[in-house]
Amino acid sequence: MTRVVVDVMLKTEISDPQGQAVLSALTKLGHQGVQAVRQGKRFELEVTDPVDEAAIRQIADTLLANPVIEDFSVHVQT
Repeated sequence: MTRVVVDVMLKTEISDPQGQAVLSALTKLGHQGVQAVRQGKRFELEVTDPVDEAAIRQIADTLLANPVIEDFSVHVQT
């Protein structure tokens, strides 16, 4: 078995209210060095070898991410 990680993030042009809320809370807690926060999702899939990256990308594009507002990246862990 191989673990595949799919990270999903809002596109940079999409505002991130949750990230802004976290940044505001960090500032109130005295963490002045943090300039920006963006939140996302992480999916870990355990798949049989060999990994079909095209199939994983299709899964991410059709189920895990909303391609209108989100980007994703696929990382195969060995």
